[in-house]
Amino acid sequence: MIHNTILRYTKGLSFDVELDGHHFDVDADAEFGGQDRGPKPKKLLLSALAGCTGMDVASILQKMRMPFDEFWLEVDGDLNEAKPSVYTSFAIRYCFRGKELDRSKIEKAVDLSQENYCGVTFMFRNFAKIETEIVLNPAP
Repeated sequence: MIHNTILRYTKGLSFDVELDGHHFDVDADAEFGGQDRGPKPKKLLLSALAGCTGMDVASILQKMRMPFDEFWLEVDGDLNEAKPSVYTSFAIRYCFRGKELDRSKIEKAVDLSQENYCGVTFMFRNFAKIETEIVLNPAP
Protein backbone atom coordinates (compact mmCIF):
# COMPACT_ATOMS: atom_id res chain seq x y z
CA MET A 1 0.00 0.00 0.00
CA ILE A 2 1.36 3.41 -0.98
CA HIS A 3 0.38 6.56 0.92
CA ASN A 4 0.77 9.96 -0.66
CA THR A 5 0.89 13.62 0.31
CA ILE A 6 1.41 16.72 -1.79
CA LEU A 7 3.11 19.88 -0.56
CA ARG A 8 2.72 23.04 -2.62
CA TYR A 9 5.08 25.92 -2.04
CA THR A 10 3.18 29.07 -1.07
CA LYS A 11 5.73 31.70 0.02
CA GLY A 12 8.78 32.20 2.20
CA LEU A 13 9.37 28.73 3.64
CA SER A 14 5.70 27.82 3.86
CA PHE A 15 3.95 24.94 2.09
CA ASP A 16 0.31 23.94 1.78
CA VAL A 17 0.04 20.26 2.69
CA GLU A 18 -2.66 18.09 1.15
CA LEU A 19 -3.14 14.80 2.94
CA ASP A 20 -6.20 12.56 2.55
CA GLY A 21 -8.22 15.52 1.26
CA HIS A 22 -7.25 17.73 4.21
CA HIS A 23 -5.18 20.89 3.90
CA PHE A 24 -2.88 22.56 6.41
CA ASP A 25 0.25 24.70 6.31
CA VAL A 26 3.74 23.84 7.47
CA ASP A 27 6.29 26.59 7.96
CA ALA A 28 9.59 27.40 9.61
CA ASP A 29 10.23 29.63 12.60
CA ALA A 30 10.74 33.31 11.84
CA GLU A 31 14.39 33.03 12.92
CA PHE A 32 14.95 30.72 9.94
CA GLY A 33 13.02 32.80 7.41
CA GLY A 34 9.54 31.40 7.98
CA GLN A 35 6.40 33.17 9.10
CA ASP A 36 5.15 30.60 11.64
CA ARG A 37 2.06 29.92 9.49
CA GLY A 38 1.80 26.29 10.59
CA PRO A 39 3.46 23.52 12.57
CA LYS A 40 7.08 22.57 11.97
CA PRO A 41 7.45 19.29 10.06
CA LYS A 42 9.66 17.61 12.66
CA LYS A 43 7.25 18.43 15.48
CA LEU A 44 4.42 16.79 13.52
CA LEU A 45 6.11 13.50 14.44
CA LEU A 46 4.94 14.05 18.03
CA SER A 47 1.34 14.40 16.83
CA ALA A 48 1.65 11.33 14.61
CA LEU A 49 2.84 9.25 17.55
CA ALA A 50 0.09 10.54 19.87
CA GLY A 51 -2.62 10.17 17.23
CA CYS A 52 -1.69 6.62 16.33
CA THR A 53 -1.48 5.22 19.85
CA GLY A 54 -4.37 7.39 21.09
CA MET A 55 -6.74 5.99 18.46
CA ASP A 56 -5.67 2.47 19.37
CA VAL A 57 -6.23 2.99 23.09
CA ALA A 58 -9.62 4.69 22.62
CA SER A 59 -10.79 1.89 20.33
CA ILE A 60 -9.60 -0.86 22.66
CA LEU A 61 -11.19 0.76 25.72
CA GLN A 62 -14.49 1.13 23.84
CA LYS A 63 -14.40 -2.59 23.05
CA MET A 64 -13.64 -3.31 26.73
CA ARG A 65 -16.58 -1.08 27.71
CA MET A 66 -14.31 0.90 30.01
CA PRO A 67 -15.85 4.37 30.37
CA PHE A 68 -13.87 7.57 30.82
CA ASP A 69 -14.88 11.21 30.96
CA GLU A 70 -11.70 12.62 29.43
CA PHE A 71 -8.69 11.15 27.66
CA TRP A 72 -5.69 13.03 26.33
CA LEU A 73 -2.09 12.31 25.50
CA GLU A 74 0.99 14.39 26.15
CA VAL A 75 4.11 13.56 24.15
CA ASP A 76 7.58 14.96 24.76
CA GLY A 77 10.36 14.41 22.26
CA ASP A 78 14.02 14.85 23.18
CA LEU A 79 16.20 16.27 20.38
CA ASN A 80 19.92 15.69 20.32
CA GLU A 81 22.44 18.53 19.82
CA ALA A 82 23.90 17.20 16.55
CA LYS A 83 23.21 18.61 13.10
CA PRO A 84 20.84 17.57 11.81
CA SER A 85 19.11 17.21 15.18
CA VAL A 86 16.94 14.14 15.60
CA TYR A 87 14.65 12.82 18.30
CA THR A 88 16.43 10.32 20.51
CA SER A 89 13.56 9.55 22.88
CA PHE A 90 9.85 10.10 23.39
CA ALA A 91 7.78 10.13 26.58
CA ILE A 92 4.05 9.46 26.19
CA ARG A 93 1.65 10.27 29.03
CA TYR A 94 -1.83 8.79 28.71
CA CYS A 95 -4.09 10.93 30.92
CA PHE A 96 -7.60 9.90 31.94
CA ARG A 97 -10.33 11.40 34.06
CA GLY A 98 -13.41 9.53 35.22
CA LYS A 99 -15.17 7.90 38.15
CA GLU A 100 -15.03 4.32 36.92
CA LEU A 101 -11.47 4.08 35.63
CA ASP A 102 -9.98 0.59 35.71
CA ARG A 103 -6.18 0.87 35.68
CA SER A 104 -5.71 -2.75 34.61
CA LYS A 105 -7.89 -2.26 31.51
CA ILE A 106 -6.11 0.99 30.64
CA GLU A 107 -2.71 -0.67 31.06
CA LYS A 108 -3.83 -3.54 28.83
CA ALA A 109 -5.03 -1.09 26.14
CA VAL A 110 -1.77 0.89 26.25
CA ASP A 111 0.31 -2.30 26.13
CA LEU A 112 -1.68 -3.63 23.16
CA SER A 113 -1.18 -0.36 21.31
CA GLN A 114 2.53 -0.18 22.08
CA GLU A 115 3.29 -3.84 21.40
CA ASN A 116 0.80 -4.90 18.70
CA TYR A 117 -0.98 -2.11 16.87
CA CYS A 118 0.69 1.32 16.66
CA GLY A 119 2.75 1.39 13.47
CA VAL A 120 4.18 4.80 14.34
CA THR A 121 5.56 3.39 17.60
CA PHE A 122 7.11 0.49 15.72
CA MET A 123 8.80 2.84 13.21
CA PHE A 124 10.03 5.27 15.86
CA ARG A 125 11.58 2.49 17.94
CA ASN A 126 14.12 2.11 15.11
CA PHE A 127 15.71 5.42 16.08
CA ALA A 128 14.44 6.40 19.54
CA LYS A 129 13.53 5.12 22.98
CA ILE A 130 9.82 5.33 23.88
CA GLU A 131 8.62 5.47 27.48
CA THR A 132 4.98 5.47 28.58
CA GLU A 133 3.15 6.63 31.68
CA ILE A 134 -0.52 6.37 32.66
CA VAL A 135 -1.99 9.15 34.79
CA LEU A 136 -5.44 8.72 36.31
CA ASN A 137 -7.46 11.73 37.44
CA PRO A 138 -4.66 14.31 37.33
CA ALA A 139 -5.20 17.59 39.12
CA PRO A 140 -6.68 20.27 36.86
